[in-house]
Amino acid sequence: MSSDVQHSNDISETHQAREHLWKMIKDIRFAMFTTRHANGHLHSCPMTTQNRSVDEDASLWFFMARSSEPVADLTVDGTVNVVYADPGSDSYTSVSGNATVSEDMAMKEALWTKFAQAWFPAGHTDPNLALVQVKIAHANYWDVKESKVTQLFEMAKAVVTGSTPKKLGEHAAIHMK
Repeated sequence: MSSDVQHSNDISETHQAREHLWKMIKDIRFAMFTTRHANGHLHSCPMTTQNRSVDEDASLWFFMARSSEPVADLTVDGTVNVVYADPGSDSYTSVSGNATVSEDMAMKEALWTKFAQAWFPAGHTDPNLALVQVKIAHANYWDVKESKVTQLFEMAKAVVTGSTPKKLGEHAAIHMK
């Protein structure tokens, strides 16, 4: 999977890129959200994407505890990475962007779900509820459409012949900024 398709900043291509990215991640319940801790180490934790589509400014939204390490990390360095994986369909996405804590009460209410209630019993007005916006700058995805049998055959053939496997699937880089 080595084809590097670059999507330009052209509005129509950005819209297509955003739609393709959303199609790949929309059904993945949990993503690994990575921040840089004050000590320089990278920290990851599972988070649920709250929005139902990527909005027009190419943002992803997350609810986090205001008292949590990820929120503290964002005050030091807002650069984050969010990784989505769907091994069942051989689809993998890595999203890089800048994260900030938003105080937008209307957005908290719009994104609120019963699932979030388990973590924030006081609802969308819970004082410990932080709404984190990740403005996507760049994303990479790997999407394999070949069947598992075809993938195994190509890998076995490569081992026997001493060559590399043929290209399986698609890899693309998407630039949102």
